[in-house]
Amino acid sequence: MNYFSSDFKLGILGGGQLGKMLLAETQKFDIQTLVLDPSEEAPARFNCHAFYQGSLMDFNTVYNFGKMVNLLTIEIENVNLDALDKLEAEGLPVFPSPKTLRLIQNKGKQKDFYAENNIPTSPHQRFVDLNDLKKAIEKNELEFPFVWKCAQFGYDGNGVKIVRSNLDLIDLPEVECIAEEMVPFKNELAVIVARNVSGEVKTYPVVEMEFHPEANQVEYVICPARIEDTIAKKAQEIALQVSSKFNHVGLLAVEMFQTKNDEILVNEVAPRPHNSGHYSIEASFTSQFENHLRAILNLPLGNTDSKVAGIMVNLVGAEGFSGPVIYENIEKIIAIDGVTPHIYGKRETRPFRKMGHVTIVDKNIDKARKIAEEVKNTIRVISNN
Repeated sequence: MNYFSSDFKLGILGGGQLGKMLLAETQKFDIQTLVLDPSEEAPARFNCHAFYQGSLMDFNTVYNFGKMVNLLTIEIENVNLDALDKLEAEGLPVFPSPKTLRLIQNKGKQKDFYAENNIPTSPHQRFVDLNDLKKAIEKNELEFPFVWKCAQFGYDGNGVKIVRSNLDLIDLPEVECIAEEMVPFKNELAVIVARNVSGEVKTYPVVEMEFHPEANQVEYVICPARIEDTIAKKAQEIALQVSSKFNHVGLLAVEMFQTKNDEILVNEVAPRPHNSGHYSIEASFTSQFENHLRAILNLPLGNTDSKVAGIMVNLVGAEGFSGPVIYENIEKIIAIDGVTPHIYGKRETRPFRKMGHVTIVDKNIDKARKIAEEVKNTIRVISNN
């Protein structure tokens, strides 16, 4: 099929920042794009050929949107899978497939999948709801501490909590959930795997993630990860194993723990472009967004190697500020060599909301890390309110 400068239409479910950055690549290739998102303020609304506002979880909305396009992809996994099943059955290519998404969308099913396929992961238990979990504690079938996760619709640190006592259970929602054994780890790592329709597969280098202690959000993504080559090789091999079992098309971000004993345990996956790959826009020969596009169009995958060391700093709303956004001191960080800000286009800020990111590139990883710290301490996402 002729994708370029033609009547071909690519549909994207979700119009957030990932959709916006993916559209930079479709514009480069001159591919027509239609975007569906529930928010009239969606960041991707200005970059696509046609924008539609509607629920991603509503069968008819997703189905009718799919009937307008030649190929459908996602930038968020919380979408109506029954609609995708019907569209796929009627001949529409959907990547990643609804079959893959069913295994990933529910974190309980996802964890079961790892256990069933001998993929190393932390022990877990599934619960119908919070009450079910509390009964397990009363019967001594579940011990503190553990990591509580809601089974569906968690994002950016929401839906995850470390539970050390019954007090930590207060105010948790009454939803399906899982309890994971606490893993003593040295590092949180991630590997992005690109796989096209024909089965060509490439991995990006292992990245290291530093998290904000309160918000449970990634503060820094560091590429390459500051780990031994043997550990990096093991992480990439496990990521390829996960990719093969899921048989996905597009990108699969595999988040992992490096334990105190240098084991690699899979935490969870995302079947789409991911925060851990944003550094690739400036630092890699081929960005994660371009490779997602290449993969779903069944084009040859691009070089995933890095040209330089890259570090990504998340820009999130400062505590105590809600309202129209102001990026304080942005001109100061732009003045630093190797620094590129990406502003997502969200007009309103609130505490810990992802508003953008900054990439820092340098031949020297230690120098890049120091600049990243300077960037983090200089720019603030605030408001007048």
